[in-house]
Amino acid sequence: MSSYLNISLSALLMASASIAFSAPGLAASKASIRQNADVDPRGQVLSLSCAGCHGTDGKSAGIIPSFYGKSPEYIESALRDFKAGERASTVMMRHAKGYTDDEIHLIAQYFGTVWGKNK
Repeated sequence: MSSYLNISLSALLMASASIAFSAPGLAASKASIRQNADVDPRGQVLSLSCAGCHGTDGKSAGIIPSFYGKSPEYIESALRDFKAGERASTVMMRHAKGYTDDEIHLIAQYFGTVWGKNK
């Protein structure tokens, strides 16, 4: 019974991974990473969690604020303000607290430069 459960769990995980990686947002994110090879890959990886709401290049498709075209300094300052509780937001204050200052810098560098390379 135990080996059957392990095989079923493995099959389920592989199937869900293939579905997740076929999602349009992730495909666009992977393409964006390939196009911007000169950007620190750690910032690119960290930016994937932002892309779900803000878009792969900071262009939000909905009511979520966009930061497309903003400088790395602006984005870093905003994230640090969210983290410190100096800028109010229902969600971003919680997200920003999960990042180190170095990770915030990497995210800001990525999003602050990626839009200029995708024109």
